[in-house]
Amino acid sequence: MEKGKQYTDDTKSVHAGMSDDEHLSVSTPIYQTSTFKFKNADHGARLFQGREDGYIYTRMGNPTIQALEQAVAELENGYKGLACASGMAAIQTIFATYLQAGDHIICSEAVYGPTHTLLATVFEKFGVEISFVNSENTREIEQAVRPNTKIVYIETPGNPTLAVTDLQAAAGIAHQANARLVVDNTFSSPILQKPLNLGADIVLHSMTKFLNGHADVVGGMIVAKTSEDYKTMRKILNLLGGVLGPMNSFLVHRGIKTLKMRMDRHCQNANKIAEFLEQHNKVERVLYPGLPSHPQHKVAQKQMSGFGGMISFEVTGGVEGGKTVMNNVQLCQLAVSLGGVETLIQHPASMTHAILSREERLEANITDGLVRLSVGVEDAQELIDDLDQALSKI
Repeated sequence: MEKGKQYTDDTKSVHAGMSDDEHLSVSTPIYQTSTFKFKNADHGARLFQGREDGYIYTRMGNPTIQALEQAVAELENGYKGLACASGMAAIQTIFATYLQAGDHIICSEAVYGPTHTLLATVFEKFGVEISFVNSENTREIEQAVRPNTKIVYIETPGNPTLAVTDLQAAAGIAHQANARLVVDNTFSSPILQKPLNLGADIVLHSMTKFLNGHADVVGGMIVAKTSEDYKTMRKILNLLGGVLGPMNSFLVHRGIKTLKMRMDRHCQNANKIAEFLEQHNKVERVLYPGLPSHPQHKVAQKQMSGFGGMISFEVTGGVEGGKTVMNNVQLCQLAVSLGGVETLIQHPASMTHAILSREERLEANITDGLVRLSVGVEDAQELIDDLDQALSKI
């Protein structure tokens, strides 16, 4: 791509992160190596001292990994990316960089279950103070701020309730408190939402999901807005060692080439299915940011260019109703994770969020009959037919 020129996400998805290697390969080569040779002792010394760019050891940098990092950073309009071994490795890296004993973090209630657990067990044990708030109501974020607040951590749309947080408002609150706004952008991908443009300081992804899109890689990504944050987190990532390997980096980078097309189809299918579910007599409520009935629909319209492929809906019959749907789908696949080309369905109360107590789940609006649907790119009507027959079994 021409340096300095602004391209659309359609073009960025295909070309971001690509550079000419010595053989002018159209596809990014896989540098499947643990270490790199030095030309001589002085060359090695310059690399270690940071006086010359180059590669030393794959944990510290690799051309295949760097290409992916550049691609996601370009899509997020950020400075640079840091590829991690998983989404949780990305989250752990951020927390380990900016939190220490006596610090305080504010976190969305509607958040990926292991994120909640990591804070409430590991970091609480290390003396970090934690406030879980309903971040849909930004007033709750503001009221939770303390003199020692270092991070405001937002997942929007939130998992699994599709709670939407006003990122511009959250950024204002965080920066007023001299804290960083960190946003988990997994559910939207950079195609539908760009948190750094809305005031966030750091954005992260589980690349296992939409960025990769094919349910065959586990990976995470951090994108920093500034060189200072990038360099600080890079040191911690190198020390913790939770880096992504070259092969998985290649696969995610390849998946990103169809990201814009896939997100368009995810959105189209999800809109149709959400409208169908909202009219079904076995469904008590539907949570999808694209529906006017969603409590934060107007906020989603303001900060998202599309409403994504994730739907949560409450079925009649509570836990048993949810299990009945799980056990009777034929086309939708019963599995955790999300963001792939195939439609996945799961029951948070008994699966992804089972580690939380019922009281904690209900506090986060994760009710017994809540079903989470990751809408794939199959024929929308055939997905509707499958859901209809499964719901009829309740």
